[in-house]
Amino acid sequence: MAEITKLIHKYLRHDKKFPHVWCPGCGNGILLGSLIRAIDKLGLEKDEVVLVSGIGCSSRLPVYVDFNTLHTTHGRALTFATGIKLAKPSLNVIVIMGDGDAVSIGGNHFIHAARRNLNLTAIIINNNVYGMTGGQFSPTTPYGAYTTTSPLGHIEHPFAISELAVTAGASFVARGTVYHTHVLDEVIEKAILKRGFAVVEVISNCHTQYGRKNKMGSAVDMLLWMKKVAVSVEKADKMSPEEREGKITIGVLVDRDLPIFTQEYQRIREEARKRWATVTKSA
Repeated sequence: MAEITKLIHKYLRHDKKFPHVWCPGCGNGILLGSLIRAIDKLGLEKDEVVLVSGIGCSSRLPVYVDFNTLHTTHGRALTFATGIKLAKPSLNVIVIMGDGDAVSIGGNHFIHAARRNLNLTAIIINNNVYGMTGGQFSPTTPYGAYTTTSPLGHIEHPFAISELAVTAGASFVARGTVYHTHVLDEVIEKAILKRGFAVVEVISNCHTQYGRKNKMGSAVDMLLWMKKVAVSVEKADKMSPEEREGKITIGVLVDRDLPIFTQEYQRIREEARKRWATVTKSA
């Protein structure tokens, strides 16, 4: 308890109104705890960290923490984060997004941030629904699920966020759940340390909107569902396709070294300066 109290006083903005705006039992608060623990374990100074978010329930997270923070427009968090990282590469830039924010209106930015391999950490909270704006279906809403905009069952098939990030070219991709907090702490820590575009998909619960519509029970019931369906990468590798059906793989999915955009950009700038100096000197 003393350790928790220390982290609360060290990292939260106490001039903000608490308790937070999230529904009781929401997984966003669990993710906030994991993020703070990872940053504390890495020993990062608060002024070395920038948290950027877009719009949505998850995007309220930077409001409560005592880092450099930027609350931006819907789907555009990665574009703002790109500008910050290019202007000051030494900063640890972490982007907090929801599934709708990241891969709907922000989908194009997401795949190109991965393709460029920007040196950013993208944390995407996936609760299968637009929670803040009324419970509409999102790009990750499962086929057949019920939402306020699919009252007869959803007829579209969902994005697989982590697999999309792998295919688009991210250096590091991991998945965790808000039930498996030790795994979540670990993969967030690894993502922040990774040089390149690092993605952590966080499976979370929206019992107020998605859970209620799909008769999944309380927040506790949804957490226990995560416990039941989640399997580690190591265990999943030993399972047949039939055994993996309906399961969620958690852990590090990809960890590879690729050219980093910020370094390549700096290299090109320096080369351009040299060439320009040669041209002006000869003229």
